[in-house]
Amino acid sequence: MRIASIAILALLAMLNAAMAQEPSRPVARHEIDQLLSSLGQSGCRFFRNGTWYDAAQAASHLKRKYGYLERKGLVTSAESLIDLAATKSSISGQPYLVRCPGSTAIPSKAWFTEQLAGIRARDGN
Repeated sequence: MRIASIAILALLAMLNAAMAQEPSRPVARHEIDQLLSSLGQSGCRFFRNGTWYDAAQAASHLKRKYGYLERKGLVTSAESLIDLAATKSSISGQPYLVRCPGSTAIPSKAWFTEQLAGIRARDGN
């Protein structure tokens, strides 16, 4: 009986780990997709490691980082995407900036946090 209990606990632990490998809720996945799409369609410029990139290039870069982090089970919410992928370079540690037409550059964390608030307001979350 004791072996069966240990086996069940091990199985539950494996299931829990497997479930943590992607955003915990369909809402989180939707918000992440919307954030990346918002950037790609924004017309803003994205500063990364000393160079300004257009919005489409920036979105593509962050999608690659998201895919990597998702495979590692590290992205569980839109906030974790912002903190782990969209705030600073994982190589240099330099912060990312976003500069939209007619505006000054701001930290990317502030830009993404504002976008997330807008997504949640539209979606009623």
